[in-house]
Amino acid sequence: MTELLPLDPDELLTTTRSVRKRLDLERPVPIEIVREALEVALQAPTGSNSQTWHWIVLTEPDLKKRVGELYAKSFATYYANQAPRDETGQRVASSAQYLADVMGDVPVLVIGAIYTGGELPTGNQAGVWGSLLPGAWSLSLALRARGLGSAWTTLHLAYESEVAELLGIPPTVHQGVLLLVAYTKGTDFRPAERKPLDKVLHINGW
Repeated sequence: MTELLPLDPDELLTTTRSVRKRLDLERPVPIEIVREALEVALQAPTGSNSQTWHWIVLTEPDLKKRVGELYAKSFATYYANQAPRDETGQRVASSAQYLADVMGDVPVLVIGAIYTGGELPTGNQAGVWGSLLPGAWSLSLALRARGLGSAWTTLHLAYESEVAELLGIPPTVHQGVLLLVAYTKGTDFRPAERKPLDKVLHINGW
C-alpha cells in the first residue's frame, strides 16, 4: 500500500486540481500505483451497479505520442474558434497548449470508457456518463492522495474513432475522459477560485 498524503477529506476534495504545468515528466510512475488508484476508483457508483466501465492505461511512448497528436489537432481547432478570453481563460488556454505539446512525454495516460452496446442514446445521456465519470473523479482523488496529479480532458474525443482504432477499442464502447497522470512538482495545491455559492444555489426551485 502506497503511503498517502496527510489530507483530510475536505482538503483532498478541494485541492485536487487538473494539473498541467506542474506535472513531473521526468519521474516514472509505477503501474502498481495506477492499479492501486484504479482499485479505489472501482468503488464509485454506477447505474444499477452495472460496472460497465473500462480503463485503458497507456505507458508505451509511441501510443502516447499518437494520442497526443490527435489531441493537439483537436486543441488547435477548438481554441482557434474561441472568443477572446479573459486573464483566467488565457491561463487555461496556455496550460491546454502545454498539454498538447508534452502529452507524449507524460508518464501515463488513462482513458475512461464505458460499454454502451452500440450508438449512444438520443436525448439526455446522464445515465450513461453518470456511470463512468464518478469513477474517473475518484481516480483523480486517489492519485492525488498518493502524490500524483492528473489533468482531465475530453478534447481528444473529436477524434474518438481514430483513438479507438489505434487502441483496438470496440465500437460497443465509448470514451468519456482522458486523464494525464504523473507525479507533481510539489504537493501544495490550494482550492481554486470559484463563483460564490449563492450565485449558483437554488432552494425549492430555480
